[in-house]
Amino acid sequence: MSLKFFLDHCVPTSIGQALQDNGYKVLVLKDHIPINSPDEIVIAKAQELGAILVSLNGDFADIVTYPPAEYLGIISIQLQNHPEIIPLLMQRLVNYLSTQSIMEYYQGKLLIVEVNRIRTRE
Repeated sequence: MSLKFFLDHCVPTSIGQALQDNGYKVLVLKDHIPINSPDEIVIAKAQELGAILVSLNGDFADIVTYPPAEYLGIISIQLQNHPEIIPLLMQRLVNYLSTQSIMEYYQGKLLIVEVNRIRTRE
């Protein structure tokens, strides 16, 4: 199965476009639920759609509140209020995704994407 991503409302369109440009299916929160939906609804919708959640929201990187084992995959993008690093972040992420291109790989994982590395938590 090809990779499918559900983008939280806080994710810049350039991130979604980079994923689409690389052949991935991208679903946008506003097309499925209200943009002010609580986090629990957001992650539940990602699950329902069979997609990996992509968010800038640091709450989703909290493994106590959102244990990765319970989800199809979470990608936490670490912009640190520096949108100018999006191209570098996306280059790193797309390279990573190309090496692990099946949905099952991401199940139960949290990927924390930074400019210089991607950390995985399970």
